[in-house]
This record gives sequence, C-alpha cells and structure tokens, in this order.
Amino acid sequence: MFHLMFSLPWLIVATRFIAPLPWPLMVKVLLAAFLLVASQYHLFSRFTSGSVFAPEFPRPLVIGFNLFFGAIVLLAMMQVALDLVSLLIFAVKWSFPAVPAEVRYTMGIAAVLLASFGISQAIRVPPLKQIEVVIPGLAPEFDGYRMVQLTDLHISRLFTGSWAAAVVDKTNALDADLIVITGDLIDGSLDIRREDIAPLGGLTARDGVLTVPGNHEYFFDIDRWLKHFPEINMRILANDHAVIERGEGRLVVAGVTDLSARFTGAVEPDLGKALSGAPANAPIILLDHQPRLAHRAAEQGVALQLSGHTHGGMIRGLDQIVARANNGFVSGFYKVGEMQLYVNNGTGLWPGFALRIGVPAELAEFTLRSAP
Repeated sequence: MFHLMFSLPWLIVATRFIAPLPWPLMVKVLLAAFLLVASQYHLFSRFTSGSVFAPEFPRPLVIGFNLFFGAIVLLAMMQVALDLVSLLIFAVKWSFPAVPAEVRYTMGIAAVLLASFGISQAIRVPPLKQIEVVIPGLAPEFDGYRMVQLTDLHISRLFTGSWAAAVVDKTNALDADLIVITGDLIDGSLDIRREDIAPLGGLTARDGVLTVPGNHEYFFDIDRWLKHFPEINMRILANDHAVIERGEGRLVVAGVTDLSARFTGAVEPDLGKALSGAPANAPIILLDHQPRLAHRAAEQGVALQLSGHTHGGMIRGLDQIVARANNGFVSGFYKVGEMQLYVNNGTGLWPGFALRIGVPAELAEFTLRSAP
C-alpha cells in the first residue's frame, strides 16, 4: 500500500501530462520510464537498504531521487489543478478546453525548479530562530535562561557527519545554558550511522544535552541507540526528568519515550513516571517528540512542551494535512489549556521526501522569561 500510494503521482503525470504532449511516442515512453524509476525511490531503498526510512545510496543519488520524486509530486498536483479547471469550464461550456503544449511545458519547468529550490532549503544548515517565552512560576534566577532545541536531525546519507558538524558548530556558538534534542536523531542502524552521528558528541552547554527518542529511533534497534547516546554526551530522558538549579530556583525538564514504542514492545511514554519526584513548585518543560498528546501534558501541569515530528508540514498547503494527523498541531506556538506548546519545523528532514517550500528548517533558541 505504501509503494502504491507513492506510485499514484507518477500515474497522473504519465497519463494526464506526458501522454497529451505533441512528442514522438518513443520520447514520451522514455520520459515516462525515467520518471517511473524516480517514483520508485522508496521501493529501491527497501530492496537495497532494508528500509524505506534509511536509503543507503551515495548522497548525490539521494539528492537526485528527491529532486525528481519531488518534481513528480508537484507536477501531479499541478496537473490535478489543471484538470479541475478544465472540468469547471466543461460544466459551463459543455466542452473541454484545448490545453496548449506551452502550458504543460511551463508546468514541467516550474515543478523541476520548485523541487530544486525545495531540496536546497531542506539540506542547508538551518537558520537561527530566536524566541522569547514567558514561563509562569519561573524563578528570577532563570530569567534570561537560554535553551536551544534541535529536533528531527535524521542523520543519514543525506544529512551526513559533515552536516551534523556544521549544526554543532552553529549551536555551540550560541553558548546556551541547555541543549535539548526532541527525537528523530537518526535514520539507520548504529553500525551504519556511528561515524555520522559522532559530531553530536561535541555539543556543549552549561547544563548539558538532554534528549528524548523519536519514532525513527524505534525503526533501528532502539535499545542500542539509547545505550549509545549517553556515550556521546547526551542524557536520555526516557520517562525521566532533570532538575536544573540556579541559586534557590528550580527548573524541571522532563522527557518521555515516543508513541511508536507501543508497536515495538519498548517502554511506552509515561508522563506520570517522568514527573515522579519532581520538585512541587518548579515549572516543568516537557520534551515529547510528537505533539499529539499535548492535552494530557497540559492536564499534568506542564508549563511548556517542546515537540517536533511534523517537520512543519514541509510544503505550504501540505502543512494543513499534516496538522490533521497531529491533532491540529504542525508548526509554531499553540496554547493548550494553561500550557504552551511549541512545534519545531525540524533541524533536518526525513531523506525519503526532503523538500521544504515555504516551511523553513530551524535551529530554535529559547530565552525564558519570568512572568511579570
């Protein structure tokens, strides 16, 4: 079903875009065949790498697959829009309009240019996004406390060790008090990704690096990854919390495992356990990879939840579909009861569909402020 779904855009392009072109039949067949190969990117990943979530092709080939697969998806969307316009005209005039070949040429060029722009935005080191957030009950000692959130790095053949090193350099230059990583650090097994993820061990902050697993960790032997992360300078908050102190002030940073745990037999998220023993009057910041259960966190007195997972929807317009799958949460700040939820667009992106159009990646720096 997964591969059939990703074949549908190619079918639309082949039958509704390529077939009507005024070209020799053999040229159209060759173009359709080339795009068919590109459309089966995920199938090739599964056969050659054992997983659609970690294509192990050379990086230029991963970029090329994303470029042409993305162009197919964009072109299919344009073609559907064109067909809908044609149907509306038919409903009024009782005849379908003739579509000049130049219209299709323009659509094809636009799709390739948009896909090229989209992947260039996806694979760059993300720009800094600075955010101030007021935390009720925050001790004066923590006013101005700076925390950097990384999420959805998806270290892989696309987001390699050199990319990770550049992200680390940019993060460390901020000289933050705390660094948090809200899941989906990797795509691939520990044996394959060990060297690429190694630069993350260089992340430094006064109060360390706190991490929770995302759903992709559960696709690649979660237990081995959870043992490895502390070896590269990360503290795992798997239904646990850390207490940060500044003078008489206290701040609790809690973290839970991912919802995907229920499908693998791993430890499922348990916020009650994560908060057990936490100081009663200290504000709580929760790290939860997926934003879907934010209402439960709000009911347990969390002041701020930091999440990722959605990649911000990746493409403007598609974000509304992604929001529906995540209880309406997709990008930016939300008010959930008395709690604030921030959904980060992601530092990296799943290499299976690495396009960003109108939804930039981000390296988020939060400055905490006491309530007036």
